[in-house]
Amino acid sequence: MSLDALADHAQACVPARWTPLFPGLGVTTASEPRSISATFYQPLVCLIIQGAKETTIGDHTVRIAAGASVLVSHHVPVTAQITEASPAVPYLALVATLDLGELRSVYEQVADELPPARTGSAYEVSRADPAILDVFARYMRLAGDPTDARILLPAVRRELHYRLLRAENSGMVRSLLTSHSHASQVARAIRALQAGYRQRLEVASLAQSVGMSASSFYKHFKAVTFTTPLQYQKDLRLTEARRLLERGSHTVSSVAFEVGYESPSQFSREYARRFGTPPSQHRGRAS
Repeated sequence: MSLDALADHAQACVPARWTPLFPGLGVTTASEPRSISATFYQPLVCLIIQGAKETTIGDHTVRIAAGASVLVSHHVPVTAQITEASPAVPYLALVATLDLGELRSVYEQVADELPPARTGSAYEVSRADPAILDVFARYMRLAGDPTDARILLPAVRRELHYRLLRAENSGMVRSLLTSHSHASQVARAIRALQAGYRQRLEVASLAQSVGMSASSFYKHFKAVTFTTPLQYQKDLRLTEARRLLERGSHTVSSVAFEVGYESPSQFSREYARRFGTPPSQHRGRAS
């Protein structure tokens, strides 16, 4: 199936900006250029079908156009904007979240038979492999037949994970699945930060808990996430703060304390720096 054919299928499925097709797969669309809130990407693969966007992670900005795919191995903070979209030719992208259990299961079966892959990073952009395009095409066909989807979806989803492991940009994903690799140690640290983002961060203690020296941990954490452990924690706090503010039931000060800040004024400064507007402007504005 060509990109044009995928676009036709995707547009037929999309009544809103984000439409889930199956658990773990959805379509995102936009009919005009727009900014996307600073957020976190979870492990996923994204195929740009139509239009283009720019994504900034750390100090790296990447333009991603139709026919490109993005492979994300870790939870990473990003900001993005859709740069090419119109009512006649809307931005369209398919997004599939990765199941690390499924990846590990496949990897254990084929690890010794996989072709070489470059080391890469936690955020890899490349031209979409034809085999991965074909898997997404079969994903889309299943959206039109619930019976086919019930029977065939597990096999198609497993094949997607297999194809991703075979891709030349899969080095970081493969490393993530290897015990005691720097990628897996950083992933454990990320889980600890997510669980305790409200608490005071002791980088040396966190490094020790994942089996690394403080200097090695800092170096590899930044190589994987494109940011420092302290900034990562701030981004976690601010992302949760935005979610709470958009619900409209919290004051700015109460949100600041809820996510771990001791100073509401410091919270407001860092929030505005992250999202471009003060926190008061996001109260009750869930999108």
